[in-house]
Amino acid sequence: MRAEFEARLSCCRDLPSPPGIAMQILAMAQDPDVVMSTAADTIGLDVALTARMLRIANSPLYASRRRVDNLSQALTLLGLNATLTLALGFSLTSGLRPSGHGEAPCEEKVWRRSVISALASRLLGQRLGLHKLEELMLAGLLQDIGALVLLQLEPDAYRRILDDAPGAEELLMRERDSFGCDHAEIGQWMARNWNLPVLLQNAIGASESPVSETPFDACVAVSGYIAELWFNEDTGTVRDLAMAQAHTRLGVDRESFDGVIEQMTMVLPDIAAMFDIRISQPERISAMLEQARELLVLRNLREIQDASRARKDADESASRVRQLAEEVRRDPLTGVYNRAQLEQVLKKEFEAATRHGWPLSIAFIDLDDFKQINDRWGHQVGDQVLRKFAQTLQQRLRGSDIVARYGGEEFLAVLPGTGERAALAVIQRILSEVSAIAMVQLEDVALHITFSAGLATQGSVERFASAEQLLKAADEALYGAKREGRNRVAAGNIRS
Repeated sequence: MRAEFEARLSCCRDLPSPPGIAMQILAMAQDPDVVMSTAADTIGLDVALTARMLRIANSPLYASRRRVDNLSQALTLLGLNATLTLALGFSLTSGLRPSGHGEAPCEEKVWRRSVISALASRLLGQRLGLHKLEELMLAGLLQDIGALVLLQLEPDAYRRILDDAPGAEELLMRERDSFGCDHAEIGQWMARNWNLPVLLQNAIGASESPVSETPFDACVAVSGYIAELWFNEDTGTVRDLAMAQAHTRLGVDRESFDGVIEQMTMVLPDIAAMFDIRISQPERISAMLEQARELLVLRNLREIQDASRARKDADESASRVRQLAEEVRRDPLTGVYNRAQLEQVLKKEFEAATRHGWPLSIAFIDLDDFKQINDRWGHQVGDQVLRKFAQTLQQRLRGSDIVARYGGEEFLAVLPGTGERAALAVIQRILSEVSAIAMVQLEDVALHITFSAGLATQGSVERFASAEQLLKAADEALYGAKREGRNRVAAGNIRS
């Protein structure tokens, strides 16, 4: 950056600046001793920010089977680090975004691109198994802040550059010719001036670089290429360029790339609404995804045809259909039944038990303090724990019993023909055995877990009108077990 231009930035009083609450949140984020209650008190003073935190806690990004109704629940679900990072992003955008909606089309386009990039950064990081997903979202959101600065300093000249530049490389070249620097350099200067974390400063500065030093920076850089799909009519060319960048920098293949785009189309309306901005879904993106699905189907058919002919081909096709049907029923991580299949099985078992007068017990199981495992050891270790626990639970039940992953770290065991006391004894025995087994061996550390469980039985003391009511009773019993200190089983009025 030219010295005279940097001096101009330093002396300019009209540059975007973070609102007061953003500075408070930033100070808390840099304080190692800050506690959740302090964050809640600060965020709670801003009604609009509180509403946004509730919306994102209930969004598809943090899908929970229970609705979050207040700020305390939202902060508990998100965790302290995610809360502060997301709150900083919301407060920055509310203070920096131009207030005249529709009166500043260039500024609005920059913000729309920023919101799309924020979501793309997060989903790419999630696909790679990165941990700093909220920081990725914030870096993606702020990577074009330098463009807003140029629109403030040189509104007429920079609008002409934005309108005339045919692509990203041409835009950067014209910025450097006119100002001696590009918007990424200016954005990094602004981030440093605001005292944002170095991780964000570096990602913003490298967002237009042809190479990336870290996967974090690469996710932010690639997100900009993905965002262009929403603005450039030449979808094929833009998609090929974005996919090439994703593959080269992140190792993302074609199918995974299309998966990220499809996730974005589903989540983007909710995310855009949180930032009070409207982002329409171009028909060309839907057409692109449909074409990708068709190509995938054709490729699968070609593989089947190449594998064999005539009867062998028919046999292999049938086998593939059965395999796909089974995969639809199974949770891809743990291999046990998924929630959709569970609902079907539970309904059938409930109807059979009610019709014949047989007992039917279900156990709602929740791994204790599982979030601490993810926070301390990482999500890959957390996934190993979930897989091992599911296997252990399945091995300790009868072949006629059913195990399903309900969601996250929650599982359900369905025990046909088993009364309440027998079911209680079974789950207590499994709890004792599970706690003695190392779920994961990490160097010299054996990772053990416990769980809390709630039991409900149809046909003993209570008669339920539906499988849903039986499930609700087990859920309430689970909460009773957790309230009493976890690492225990609760069944109606019986407590272990």
